[in-house]
Amino acid sequence: MVISIIAILSTIVLININKARAKARDARRLSDIKAILLALELYYDKYERYPSNYGEYEAACGNWDTSTVDNDGDGKPFLEPLQDEGFLSVVPTDPVGTGTCAGLTYRYFRYSAGSNGCDPARGAYFVLGVNLMEGCCGYYSTSPGFSCPGRDWTPQFAWVTGEFEK
Repeated sequence: MVISIIAILSTIVLININKARAKARDARRLSDIKAILLALELYYDKYERYPSNYGEYEAACGNWDTSTVDNDGDGKPFLEPLQDEGFLSVVPTDPVGTGTCAGLTYRYFRYSAGSNGCDPARGAYFVLGVNLMEGCCGYYSTSPGFSCPGRDWTPQFAWVTGEFEK
């Protein structure tokens, strides 16, 4: 009887610990995204544009830059220009980091002006998102979302934002 009670209590404690760990990883994801957004703004201030995503990123992921794949093997799997320019000493990656196009990853894409029905006068723009959060399912309540007349990225990510160059 005592052993059964201890087993039940242990199970309850382990479940609560796992939930707390998942929430802590979600908090880290949001902190990482804020650091990336600040670095993107510093990059923009220097170059008057956001980093490009052409050539080196994951063709299998529709050319999105994904935080779990280091295409050129240089130890910089995500948004290399931010690290190369010193805006981030190490570009954050998801604390679990599983999956390539889906799963627990961060993703970035820079679109050309006028893409997806956005106003071309606002210039090119980027979309930055967290594919999944562990503490919830679907859309995360603090996500600002991002959309253009021809596309809404909000349902695609747990947390997503974007910014125009003009």
